[in-house]
Amino acid sequence: LQDESKTNTLPIWVGVAEGTAIRLALESVVPPRPLSHDLIRNLTEQLGLKISKVVVTDVKNNTYYASIYLRSKESDTQSELTVDARPSDAIALALRTSSPIYVTQEVLDHLAPENVDPWLKMLGSKEFGGTV
Repeated sequence: LQDESKTNTLPIWVGVAEGTAIRLALESVVPPRPLSHDLIRNLTEQLGLKISKVVVTDVKNNTYYASIYLRSKESDTQSELTVDARPSDAIALALRTSSPIYVTQEVLDHLAPENVDPWLKMLGSKEFGGTV
């Protein structure tokens, strides 16, 4: 993830399937049959729910946590349902629903250079698909 000003980057490991789902959403590719994230989007829409946002909420033992916030499309109230999720799934779903993606300050604080630089230095361009 990268913020709008491109000053902060949050490196999150994702599986091949989730990475593919994210890439397809970023490239606006519609698969011939719904992927898991498309299914979840379709279910929420059919149930009258809207994904209001996803938030990367925490990092523990180098594992990120996220929450998906759902709200009724018909409701004027501010009540939301929060669902625990892996960040990769939450991001893939947010991209399919044009929902905002946020990161808590606690997670951003974990991005201090002393926490991230050694980790990034041991990775090469192979780990980033040859893009670094």
